[in-house]
Amino acid sequence: MIETFKLKIGNAQLAGEHSGEGRPLIFLHAGVADKRMWRHQIAELSDSYQAIAYDRRGFGETITSDEAFSHVEDLRAVLDQLGISTVSFVGCSQGGRLAIDFTLAYPQQVSALVLIAPAVSGAPVPETFTPDIQARIAALDDAEEANNLERVNMIEANLWLDGPSSPAGRVSGALRDLLLDMNEIALRMPILTQEIEPALAYKRLADLSLPVLVIWGELDFSHVQECCRYLVDTIPGARGKEIPGTAHLLNLEQPAMINKLLRDFLG
Repeated sequence: MIETFKLKIGNAQLAGEHSGEGRPLIFLHAGVADKRMWRHQIAELSDSYQAIAYDRRGFGETITSDEAFSHVEDLRAVLDQLGISTVSFVGCSQGGRLAIDFTLAYPQQVSALVLIAPAVSGAPVPETFTPDIQARIAALDDAEEANNLERVNMIEANLWLDGPSSPAGRVSGALRDLLLDMNEIALRMPILTQEIEPALAYKRLADLSLPVLVIWGELDFSHVQECCRYLVDTIPGARGKEIPGTAHLLNLEQPAMINKLLRDFLG
């Protein structure tokens, strides 16, 4: 059974979920989601692991004021308060970025990384996209300028859940409803202006020395796929896996496949 918990860090109260016993395994959510994106993984893997997910500041049920903070130091505080000395991370998108940044800062505390379509601090950002994707990004910019959060949410669901070149609604039903709900909460959160950014990771990836699995989707942004391949080529011993017919939020689209990959790699 999945249980909830609250952790006070600074003036924030972080909301989390956990289940199971055994080796600690922390799931770090994407920037258009919250801890709920991992419920299939927590339920499936709690027979072998202490599976944990929490909402970062600005997401889900976590409550915070606009104070100076660091996602890396928040994560370290989470480990301290839960009594965890060594952990494996599964991070998607911005959650993958956090997993990398934390591991570079505190390598002795991390035993393995699974990075699902991860962002990487300092990675090159494309200046142009194909015309179809550029049109969607322009529409997103217009919606953000107009503060039309409902429109922003719909476009972001298309870009990240369906895939930037896929038709809107490729992924439908309960998964789409969940993504729209998670992202709407994040979009309506007060903006946090005092985040302390870690040192850029992109040029330090070769310093990572632990088992790493990188997973990405065939339908994701091309620059995300290229970054994933770069991670595999640059991190010593890293493994890579492309999942056909999926976009950015792979564990939502293919939970059984991702669960098997996690078991095989972490086991």
